[in-house]
Amino acid sequence: MNALPSLLETSLPLGSIEAYVKAIKATPVLSKAEEHGLAKALKENQDLLAAKKLILANLRYVLRIAYQYRGYGLALADLIQEGTIGLMKAVKRFDPAHDVRLISFAIHWIKAEMHDFIIRNWRIVKVATTKAQRKLFFNLRKNRQEIGYLSSEETVDAAKKLNVSLDVLREMDMRLNAHDMSFDITPDDNTSSFMPSQRLEDARYNPALLLEYEDDIQQNTDSLQMALSNLDERSQMILKSRWLSEKKSTLEMLAEKYHVSAERIRQIEKEAMEKLKKLLRKY
Repeated sequence: MNALPSLLETSLPLGSIEAYVKAIKATPVLSKAEEHGLAKALKENQDLLAAKKLILANLRYVLRIAYQYRGYGLALADLIQEGTIGLMKAVKRFDPAHDVRLISFAIHWIKAEMHDFIIRNWRIVKVATTKAQRKLFFNLRKNRQEIGYLSSEETVDAAKKLNVSLDVLREMDMRLNAHDMSFDITPDDNTSSFMPSQRLEDARYNPALLLEYEDDIQQNTDSLQMALSNLDERSQMILKSRWLSEKKSTLEMLAEKYHVSAERIRQIEKEAMEKLKKLLRKY
């Protein structure tokens, strides 16, 4: 099935969407017997030519469905492309043993690919992520296209009709009404004062926050000094030399100073740190 796109390119014009649509509409429709024979040849013999004929004969339905979703503001060519991918997947999975036409089976795959494309590209931020939200998105938008703005009574009726709570429906309705906005100022934008980046608070020079920060630093410093004062002199000096000095002392340097091994300095440091943690919890 990986060779199908190249097979299609040999039969349909790709330079113009109008010529492409015209070619699709001119493709003959298959009878049920012809379709069954081609599907059987594909399933039993992996006949790619049969797959090509099945796809070409059913692209008219992809086109018809794509037209239904033009209201989402996405390019018709993109919708056709996504729907064609869905049709290809359906052709690959179609079982001629079932007494149904290919399009009856394929319509689910065609719509699924278009739906996924719309959800991914309709807004910068996804309006729906779960399967339930995706279903609600399309149902609610269709509902709104039929009746327009939803009043309070219509919102309640729509929630009952779509079998969702009012809160869930209102949240999705709010997402449908939202519009993408540039976060930063663009060079030719005359509405820069309305950009989100212009409404963010700069807390770097807030006097209250600066004072609170300084108080926290001072309190932490005082607590550390009080905790250190409860340690023996050697433990204090080791911790200060290892952690509170700009020029950090190595274990070997301290071992030479106190005439013990580097391992002993490491043990003293570890014990002192444990004591310091317990003392800091009290302050």
